[in-house]
Amino acid sequence: MAYEQGDFELALTAAAGDDMALIAELRASFLESLEAQITLLSRARCDGNWDVAAHRLKGLGASFHAGELARLAQEAIDGAPGDPAVLRKLRELHLRFSAAD
Repeated sequence: MAYEQGDFELALTAAAGDDMALIAELRASFLESLEAQITLLSRARCDGNWDVAAHRLKGLGASFHAGELARLAQEAIDGAPGDPAVLRKLRELHLRFSAAD
């Protein structure tokens, strides 16, 4: 799955217009939030913490029109807490978003 760069970029442009500094700030904020929630998800020691972090990731994906992120977050919500496959996919997605920066 490749993330939908076009949708994400369109969301940034819709929010910031031609203000490149604001686009860069929004992108940095997105990446920081994504990394923080993946870290929380990976450190979750109970179902409740896993669920909260997964729902936050889903909200982040929806807010920035990052469909693959929202889908992976839903996979985490629907799956077993601590699922290493979901965590791996989320980390790979984070790397792809970071590389596009």
